[in-house]
Amino acid sequence: MSEHRHFKLYKPPRYLSQFIYEQKRKKRLLGDLYDFPPHTMPIGRLDENSEGLLLLTSDGKMSYHILCKKVEKEYYVQVDGIITKESIEEIKKGVEIGFDGKKYVTLECSAHKLDKAPDFPNGWKVRDERHGPTSWASITIREGKFRQVRKMTAAVGFPTLRLVRVRIGEELLEDMKIGEVREVEKFQI
Repeated sequence: MSEHRHFKLYKPPRYLSQFIYEQKRKKRLLGDLYDFPPHTMPIGRLDENSEGLLLLTSDGKMSYHILCKKVEKEYYVQVDGIITKESIEEIKKGVEIGFDGKKYVTLECSAHKLDKAPDFPNGWKVRDERHGPTSWASITIREGKFRQVRKMTAAVGFPTLRLVRVRIGEELLEDMKIGEVREVEKFQI
């Protein structure tokens, strides 16, 4: 049996975190970015408009281990408006969001406002200054409900404009370029 392979990817916005899309509408998929070996799967997902660190592996046990271990995932989010200390505190304690047609209160997490905008490669223009101020926050969670971080910022009155995952466990986005793929020996989780 061949050895399993592991990859880090800076997922660009407007790509699905999958290899197959069976709807009629054409979508950009992970396989469009790199010639991954057969049986490679993303570990978790980022929604179509989100970007940042995505881990991929051909080892199903590794994927299961990372998903079930409730590994920390850190996101930098650009929000509409200047996020307040009170809103950050609400996010940290847990906020009510909708999930699977029901109300759900997120688990306690780590969050803080960033002093300055991170220096990410230019993904796609969210909007310009004419539409009002924006600010950035770091949110670190151990769960991963559908569009959870976006729903959390919206719940406290600051809709997410740009979302970039910067860390999964000890694996960092570092200085990767949008769309870049790096093969790694093993994941630092």
